Amino acid sequence: MIQLKAGQNTPLTGNVVRFRAKAEAALDVSALVVAENLKVFAPEDFVFYNQPTAAGVRLDADEVTVTLPEVRGDAKAVLLVVSADPAVPASPGGLGTVTATLSENDRTAAEFVITPSAGEAALICLEVYRRGTDWRLRAVGQGYSGGLGVLLTAHGVEVEDDPADPAAQTGSAAQVGEVPHPTAAHQAGPGVHTMAGPMASEARSAAAAPLEVGHGLERLWMIFEDAARSAAALLSARDYAAKRLDQELSVAVADPETRNTPVADAARRAAQQRNDELIATADSNHQRDSAQLVRELADADLMLPPALASWDSPVWEKPVTPSDGIRLGELYALERGTLRVPYCVPVPLNRPLWIDTESTRAVAPVVSALLGRLLTAAPGRRTLVDIIDLTGAFSGFTDLLAPVLNGPPITDHTEISARLQALVQAAELAELAFTSGMGSPPEEHRILIAADFPHGYQSSDAQRIGSLMVRGELIGLSIVIIGSDESESSDTTVAMLSQSCRHLPTIAGAPLFDPWTGSPWQLDLDTLPEDPVLLSRYLRTH
Repeated sequence: MIQLKAGQNTPLTGNVVRFRAKAEAALDVSALVVAENLKVFAPEDFVFYNQPTAAGVRLDADEVTVTLPEVRGDAKAVLLVVSADPAVPASPGGLGTVTATLSENDRTAAEFVITPSAGEAALICLEVYRRGTDWRLRAVGQGYSGGLGVLLTAHGVEVEDDPADPAAQTGSAAQVGEVPHPTAAHQAGPGVHTMAGPMASEARSAAAAPLEVGHGLERLWMIFEDAARSAAALLSARDYAAKRLDQELSVAVADPETRNTPVADAARRAAQQRNDELIATADSNHQRDSAQLVRELADADLMLPPALASWDSPVWEKPVTPSDGIRLGELYALERGTLRVPYCVPVPLNRPLWIDTESTRAVAPVVSALLGRLLTAAPGRRTLVDIIDLTGAFSGFTDLLAPVLNGPPITDHTEISARLQALVQAAELAELAFTSGMGSPPEEHRILIAADFPHGYQSSDAQRIGSLMVRGELIGLSIVIIGSDESESSDTTVAMLSQSCRHLPTIAGAPLFDPWTGSPWQLDLDTLPEDPVLLSRYLRTH
């Protein structure tokens, strides 16, 4: 049996797993079948005592059984939950220490001990999640001091208001009736946090275990996921607090005979105090989570490959190590604190990048930073760079790229088609070799920078880039397009091309939304100064 720590994960080998939990307090167990954004698809995806079955998930008394092959095919995960039994008075200390166990093949395979620190009345103990065609188990330990109602709302379950409980809140996605409302837990406030530090992947803290360079991208995305969940919890708590305050103030003035009396004044003051305490708890939890993530990022930055590290990291002074991804910039939200999370993508780029801008020259520092990352991602392979730069916006650094350029940068629009066609032919030959069984992994890392798009490009050029988006992986190609967003273009080919890319906004105030909770973030793209010394340091071409 494995003793799991918060964030640790392990593969599952059986088709049927069973979840149980015990604590000093009386518990209810339940489960949520969720999509990529960690929200339910429909009311039927919440399994609890009044709705004991869903596809592949069954509740029997105090045990949840998950038959993995029968879980709906579009589900990302099954969240395994415990909460305070509403029939038993809540303890001031919440649930107390919870021991969660998961069994495979009628044998206890994993145990996870969670010690809540702030009177949490509901916990996501474990997560059974897909990784490709396989299933894995992750120790989560995410607590909700607002109780089960708040946990459900955060995962897309609309909780019906309990007329007897003015603190009951309403969610927005799917509706489930007859959900228990632990009143005492609601009054504790819906702050959310993780019991033993923010969630991690395979004990990812650099201080606890060496960071595996080959998994650098995954580690940073796991930190981003933790930040997203913490942000979503904070936003949910603020929304819940506002709704509850509005409800309680409405009740305080509902009776005209007492509306302007000391009794009503006292009720209003008490409601405001509860609101302030709830917000303070949520802010404190979020700040604690953010501080932990800042520490993890600082530790990781000392060991990540240059393609994923900050510009200030000492790894830029060391021999280049390969990377499975590149860093594009940092995500932040000023209204949620000072935490800045690296925004990273796989390399070679499995989805082309499109830098949204009306001026190519204005984003030249962004493009040079992007090239600095791409040039260090695959040190064991030859790198070849093709640049289309009709306005000469990149002339400040293209001389430094001479050793890796696949011909001079194109500044005349009549030369675009021939250069793109050469790449298309290379990709088609690689595809032919692959389908005949003679293919091999690409020996080169190729980079195409297509600036000023679509101005000066022929319609056939857009088709060629589209072909490279499909076949480019066969020649190790990463594509970067620079131009205004053409997703609504009247040219169908150009519009489809734009819609297929990963867009990077350069206009302040344009938000990105994380894929787990849909929380908004601002993106601060990496840039390199137009300083020859610094450019030569980061644009490594040998």
